[in-house]
Amino acid sequence: MTIHRDDLGDKFGMWLFIFTELLLFGMLFVVYAVYRSMHPEAFRIAAEELDVALGTINTVLLLISSLTVAMSITAIQKGNKQRALQLLGVTLLIAIIFLVNKYFEWGAKFEYGFYPGSEVLQELGFGTILFFGLYFFMTGIHALHILIGIGLFIYVIVQMKNDKIHQTDYVWLENTGLYWHLVDLIWIFLFPLFYLIH
Repeated sequence: MTIHRDDLGDKFGMWLFIFTELLLFGMLFVVYAVYRSMHPEAFRIAAEELDVALGTINTVLLLISSLTVAMSITAIQKGNKQRALQLLGVTLLIAIIFLVNKYFEWGAKFEYGFYPGSEVLQELGFGTILFFGLYFFMTGIHALHILIGIGLFIYVIVQMKNDKIHQTDYVWLENTGLYWHLVDLIWIFLFPLFYLIH
């Protein structure tokens, strides 16, 4: 029995998924913009509590990981399975480091009482509550996307080691790369909105 591949359908499905994700985050960015315009001073002061250095490191890490995943696709296209696996390993490691950094960053916020429902935020007022509510919600959804990406990379690495993904059949790797570029793109917008615009 011959199994017919539908690479075009797979790619179209991924682009459709990416479009819905962009709609989701687009709406969240609109909500952020509306609340920021209503509470500019509270948002400015609250943003100063975020670690710009850690945010910058995470931004650089994600940009590098987008490069390594793109290079892995080129490597598999050229039939260099070992290089593709190495580059995916680097991408996977970077994704884990990003989450570890995010864990410590969130941990510091909880330690200082800057989390939704805390007494500290209640005292600081509604604008600050909104800022940190959006911060945890939006970076939390992004972190969930990172976790999904880690799962996808592990799956692709296993499939590649078993020669299910190879020089003539790499649509899974390509779609995972597209997904990862989306994750990177979302962070490129989140980083300046929360960390840089004061």
